[in-house]
Amino acid sequence: MTIVKEFWALMWVWNDQIKAMLTSAIRIFSPATFSKMQSTAEPLENEKLNVEVEKQKRPSHYSKPQLIGLFIGPFLFIVIKICVSPAEMPNEAITVLASIAWVATWWVTEAVPIPITSLLPLLLFPMTGVMETGEVSASYGDSLIFLFAGSFMIALSMEKWNLHRRVALSIISFVGTNPSTIILGFMIATGFLSMWISNTATTLMMVPISLAVTKHVSDSLKNNTSIDTAPGKFPFGTALMLGTAYSATIGGFGSLIGAPANIILAGTVSRLYGVEITFARWLLFGVPMVVIIIPLVWLYLTKVAFPLKVKEIPGGREIIKKDLQGLGKMSYEEKVVLTVFILTAVAWITRSFFLNKFVPGLDDTLIALLAGVILFLIPAKNKEGNIMDWNTALKLPWGILWLFGGGLALAAGIMNSGLDQWIGGQLTNFEHVPLFFTIALIVTLITTLTEFTSNTATATMVYPIVAVAAASLGTDPIVLMVAANMGATFAYMFPVAAPPNAIVFGTGYVRMADMAKTGVWLNLFSITFTVIVVYYYVPIIFGHLM
Repeated sequence: MTIVKEFWALMWVWNDQIKAMLTSAIRIFSPATFSKMQSTAEPLENEKLNVEVEKQKRPSHYSKPQLIGLFIGPFLFIVIKICVSPAEMPNEAITVLASIAWVATWWVTEAVPIPITSLLPLLLFPMTGVMETGEVSASYGDSLIFLFAGSFMIALSMEKWNLHRRVALSIISFVGTNPSTIILGFMIATGFLSMWISNTATTLMMVPISLAVTKHVSDSLKNNTSIDTAPGKFPFGTALMLGTAYSATIGGFGSLIGAPANIILAGTVSRLYGVEITFARWLLFGVPMVVIIIPLVWLYLTKVAFPLKVKEIPGGREIIKKDLQGLGKMSYEEKVVLTVFILTAVAWITRSFFLNKFVPGLDDTLIALLAGVILFLIPAKNKEGNIMDWNTALKLPWGILWLFGGGLALAAGIMNSGLDQWIGGQLTNFEHVPLFFTIALIVTLITTLTEFTSNTATATMVYPIVAVAAASLGTDPIVLMVAANMGATFAYMFPVAAPPNAIVFGTGYVRMADMAKTGVWLNLFSITFTVIVVYYYVPIIFGHLM
């Protein structure tokens, strides 16, 4: 029984670590420990002590939302499993649908630790005959998870040597001291980078800087008692994190290489119809979308969802300049981390069209892991040990890796159970429905599906389905496939919907309820926007290719 209690307490600690991607955001960025971070990571003994403190802080009883969610989750599973039986839907597909309802309920309400909820597919799918245990567990060892692990090592190294603070202060000095302008600057920079680098890599590069900026703004407002700057309650921090994630997703849509879903679309169209979607043609379509959507999302975040009470950071540019001067010259360790960081970014950018010519098997995951290993190998000059050490690596938020594994397992269950085929088959029943409403239905279904699976997995499985549906409906398949791409891309509600969402969720400045509440309105906007664009603009760009 003692072991069970200890394991349960550890899961709650991991639950909190998901809200602290680079380490526990509250501990690392609290005034008491921030100075320690400038020199070295906390000793392992202190880390254990902090874990014990977290255990003591965790309340022994459920909050009302948690208690409701605790029972609603399995209740929905049973109701859907017993009472829902649409025509021609396989029994396994019903089980997966019921499992999605259970997992989503527990994720939103945090009825149990999020890592535990993420393991539900590993329990439910084998027990109900949807998939074998080995098939489900493979999702928890996906290469994407190791991409995160390697990238987190780079981010933790930046924090260990205080490089992220220098970069953050430099950005604020350049952009200005208006919080809204800072958020817009981050969104534009992130969106642009994401057009050329994977949105995952872009977010992983920007989040440490975003955290440092948030911490600096928080410290500047510590004398303002009207603003709660605690992680999860600080409007600026939440808006900046969500803005970073959303702009990475939006920016990735801008170019053909910006997101896997775009490349998969081009490949599917080429394979099915022998038609090439060129890089230039996609830019002609994608860039206007990015230019329109990012400012609109920024306005929504800063004026509606999380209105910012402060118009200027107290002290303004003078404080920023003084803090920059106080950091002194860049240390040897900072230079090493920055060099590895830049080389990693360059490798991510050039991999597809340059590096793969020399190393065909190289991918983003291998690049991230190689960077992490290199940081372990290079010795430091000003402190004992190496640039990266194991005590710092222990602060990796392992719980978030389970979260992604759960999302990938749900995606595998959807495909293996035939739920994706059933959804596609329903589209053929709308051949007499006006095209405008058909597009709306497709986009809504795919956006909803993407909230519970990775957008890449969703795009991969729906493109062939939509192509078949287009033939049945007698419409241009490329137009509907582009609609599916937009539906699979613009999903904002849950961490598993897109890697950037999960990354910023791990910072501690974004609560699950806030992401869901903010994301549902952005989803509604995106669905409406997508339907209009697909109906009027997509045919102009892609309509004559067939």
